[in-house]
Amino acid sequence: MHKLKRSAGWTAAAITGLTAPLAVGVRNALAAGSGVNITANSSGLPGLSAGEQIVGSFITVAVIASVLGVAMSAIVWSVGNHSANPQVAGRGKSGVMVSAAAAILAGGAMAIVNFFFNIGAGIGS
Repeated sequence: MHKLKRSAGWTAAAITGLTAPLAVGVRNALAAGSGVNITANSSGLPGLSAGEQIVGSFITVAVIASVLGVAMSAIVWSVGNHSANPQVAGRGKSGVMVSAAAAILAGGAMAIVNFFFNIGAGIGS
């Protein structure tokens, strides 16, 4: 038991001995104002405009699929309602809500990502 305590103490001392110089170096670099300053740009890689067009196309497909989902789910809801089948009507209601939520997420994807990007960008400042 005594050997384990001494071993753990040596390990902690070794870790502290290794990390102390690193912490001093980081503190000195930050104090000198020589930190990393990287910003997002749209000209860093070739093909970024093509990537933006591809993502925009995927958003368009998602919106079209959402409209199709709302229409199909509304039909299922109607059939279930008129045939006195609450399970089918419930599935149709769920489908309408899920399709509407998908349309909200597809339409607001850029705003959601920008919101969290701006929160992340403000962490360091």
